[in-house]
Amino acid sequence: MRGVFVINFIACDTHSHTVASTHAYSTLHDYIASAKDVGLSLLSITDHGPEMPDSPHMWHFGNMKVWPRLVDNIGILRGIEANILSQPFQGSGHRYVDLPDGMLPFLDFAIASFHEPVFTPGSIKDNTAAMIRAIKSGVVQIIGHPGNPNYPINQDEVVRAAKDNNVLLEINNSSFLLSRKGSEPICKRLLETVANHDWKISVSSDAHISYDVGKFDQAEAIIEKVGFNPDNIVTKTPKRFLSFLQDHGKSFDAELLEWANKLES
Repeated sequence: MRGVFVINFIACDTHSHTVASTHAYSTLHDYIASAKDVGLSLLSITDHGPEMPDSPHMWHFGNMKVWPRLVDNIGILRGIEANILSQPFQGSGHRYVDLPDGMLPFLDFAIASFHEPVFTPGSIKDNTAAMIRAIKSGVVQIIGHPGNPNYPINQDEVVRAAKDNNVLLEINNSSFLLSRKGSEPICKRLLETVANHDWKISVSSDAHISYDVGKFDQAEAIIEKVGFNPDNIVTKTPKRFLSFLQDHGKSFDAELLEWANKLES
């Protein structure tokens, strides 16, 4: 069990992958059990969008409606980690993310990220333009691991666009461990830039196995080092994150909203 301070600090995990993305190793059931073990309140399954080589079939996302909203007092959100693209995606209304219109009603939210098999890293100018196109798409709520050193960006321009479009910038715990080596100084500067603009972040594990869900120790350490305002961590509580998604026009049944409210009462 994690320490009380950590549990109370960030209660939502907005980024994790199941066996539906075949480079991950756990099921939804595994994630629920692990979330309960570590004291997490809300978990989100965000398997990869269709342009990723091992992404699930479209039916995976359409059938997430069969998932319960609450299991063992753990809230469950239905998401996707979409891919930022260099060309408009077919069936997306000319959006540069792989989110076809028919998929959107089944999703609680979407992360958009750069991935090397889908988007070849470019110049700062090109990477920044592509990320801002995703931010302005109207269908993305979070930009995933924007501190990736393989995709340098103009952080000031990206944060301005994110604030203008009510899109969160993600601080991704996995980036400080086995993924995206060299992310730490970039993420530190990003946090400082977000703070300078009085904007907001999400914090996630990017778990690819259930044992990592709800683990934010590296992300929390850099957040504390920067002195980032915890009121601007939208994933701090389920109520805060669900309210943010409602601002994007997302709707949730009364059971989930009442549960989130009770957690803070």
